[in-house]
Amino acid sequence: MPAYLDAAHQTHINQLQSSLTARTDWPTWLLLLGTYAAWFGLIHYSPRLGQGLTLLLLVPLITFWMSLQHELLHGHPTRLAWLNKALGYAPIALWYPYTLYRDSHLLHHRDAELTCPHLDPESRYFDRHAWDRSSLAGRGLHWVNKTLFGRLLVGPALALANLLAGELSRLRHGVLQAWAMWLCHAACVAALLYFVHGQGGLSVAAYLLASVLALALSMVRSYYEHRPAASPEQRSVINEAGWPWRWLFLNLNLHLIHHDLPGLPWYYLPRVYAQRREDWLRRSGQFLVRGYGALFSRHGFRPIDSPRHPWH
Repeated sequence: MPAYLDAAHQTHINQLQSSLTARTDWPTWLLLLGTYAAWFGLIHYSPRLGQGLTLLLLVPLITFWMSLQHELLHGHPTRLAWLNKALGYAPIALWYPYTLYRDSHLLHHRDAELTCPHLDPESRYFDRHAWDRSSLAGRGLHWVNKTLFGRLLVGPALALANLLAGELSRLRHGVLQAWAMWLCHAACVAALLYFVHGQGGLSVAAYLLASVLALALSMVRSYYEHRPAASPEQRSVINEAGWPWRWLFLNLNLHLIHHDLPGLPWYYLPRVYAQRREDWLRRSGQFLVRGYGALFSRHGFRPIDSPRHPWH
């Protein structure tokens, strides 16, 4: 439990974490069962629904699956890492092996290194040397990526290019863990796409498109999740998003609370925030966004900050 929490707040959080709901984690189990059922049902009935409607429903479902995978790697719904991995290994979102996502994301939770290039694996900032070496076109592309509509447009391509570059390097260097992970992932992706193709309502190309669009949709959440700041606790946002976004992202819009209490399940984040809202805002240095609509209106076409990190 973080030392800055006072006794009453710590007691409240301890009570939540020791509750029957938290110990059984039945809300997360329900989400898992419901998501798998929804995915299989959507693919199975895709010939009746038609490709257009199937795609429309599939994109948020894949995005939701990525949010659910995030919950699994943080120790839900069980305390057994291997079981959570088995529950979340299905490559519904296609691109990122669960193991790679888990390991890199847990490194991201080293809060002292948040946003720091080369240290935070989820940082989208450049240090001075990398920025100086980049081309004019490359700089322009990353400035576009700093607008929200630009992030939706070019963000998936940039993310997948970085993934490809990093993982090909590991494979070329003969990292056995990387070879085993990618061979297993490729086999699972092939099986999934074979099943999709066999149902006859959705082409493999359409599923690939859905997965890219879902990756773009997930980037609405990550667009302004973190900022450079002198104090690590002031680098994670509190976004008071509306309920559709909160559900889609499983309350990760309350990102500072998640970083401070990474083991707290998704369904308790709003309650912990609401109990001490002003305290959390002070801790964040007033790093508050009043919903994703505010980001679209203010930074749809205007960069939110510089791609270059201010002190690296």
